[in-house]
Amino acid sequence: MDTASRTGPKDKKQTKSLGFRIWQSRELYLFLLPAVALVIVFNYFPMYGITVAFKDFKPHLGIMGSPWAGLKYFDRFFDMPMFSVILKNTLLLSFYTLIASFPLPIILALALNSTPSQRLKKIVQTITYAPHFISIVIIVGMLNIFFSPSMGIVRNILSGLGLMDGNLDVLMNASSFPHLYVWSGVWQTLGWSSIIYLGALSAVDPALHESAVIDGASKFQRVFRIDLPLILPTIVILLILESGTIMNIGFEKVFLMQNAFNLSTSEVINTYVYKVGIREAQYSLSSAIGLFNSGINFILILLVNQVSRRLGQESLW
Repeated sequence: MDTASRTGPKDKKQTKSLGFRIWQSRELYLFLLPAVALVIVFNYFPMYGITVAFKDFKPHLGIMGSPWAGLKYFDRFFDMPMFSVILKNTLLLSFYTLIASFPLPIILALALNSTPSQRLKKIVQTITYAPHFISIVIIVGMLNIFFSPSMGIVRNILSGLGLMDGNLDVLMNASSFPHLYVWSGVWQTLGWSSIIYLGALSAVDPALHESAVIDGASKFQRVFRIDLPLILPTIVILLILESGTIMNIGFEKVFLMQNAFNLSTSEVINTYVYKVGIREAQYSLSSAIGLFNSGINFILILLVNQVSRRLGQESLW
């Protein structure tokens, strides 16, 4: 009896220790090692390069040998005539994309979940998922084919209907760029983004719907009273994560769609960093701009997470 009382607490403490639990699940952690290694190599090691933003970087001196410059390159960026332009364009495209692309996958998932016909559901899923697998280069090429000023498909259709005589001024129009960028992105990601919501909806207890049907609830009422509240935690978490990428407008698509005529609305932080950092070899300035961009994203995700917690919703931490 005395032996059991002496060894009991010790065994319990050992069971609760982190090292013991890791050892018990060592096979699972072994599978995680490649992913952890990738994150460390490609996400944490490059953080050493952040110091370039605070130095007069000279390639022949290296990062350690280059002299410190303090906030010199941040001040230069803020004083640039292009600062307000690229910040405005980045925020405009980011919020436009968020407003247009975030609610639509939720609506699609709710509609598909409420569809009684499995055949129709599979057809719609196939059609909406397919664009996700198309390369951005091909999508921009499709936009050029559709909206070419003189030989585009849209121009030919409008001309054939007698609605247009001259060239179609869409690709060369600065005010059209945000709409082309955002809605082509919505078309590409709509179906794929709805998968996670369909997964959340599959966890909804069918008994809730059966009870609602008995009580006389319509399909529309069941969506708003059962489905939507139960997937709200998933929606909130994804919204918080999306807010952390507000300033990260995809470089490739913007750069491919960019031309001299739409530069006033298509020049964003990422394309400007490429032009300054790679083309002009101003590594310290481009690092300062990139660090500013990342800092804004970090602040935004903290703010949105805090607001979500105060409203009593889900949060990341």
